[in-house]
Amino acid sequence: MSNNQSFEEKYPNLSDFVYYQGKIEIGYDENTGSFVMAYDEGGTVYIGEDEYETMEDALADLEAGITQYLEENGIDLKA
Repeated sequence: MSNNQSFEEKYPNLSDFVYYQGKIEIGYDENTGSFVMAYDEGGTVYIGEDEYETMEDALADLEAGITQYLEENGIDLKA
């Protein structure tokens, strides 16, 4: 991550999702076989891969997964 870019700028949907709607888990989970997951009150929003080369890769995947979920469901977290 660039020193000039905040976490919120780099991962806007991930940041907003955690702030307004849900939670995330980072760390390998034996039950799901994933390293990153996102949940909201309705259940599981995104299940990531079982491993990543870097934490940056894991966060980028989580951002992409949450972005796709929000777009597919027409959710605007700041509305």
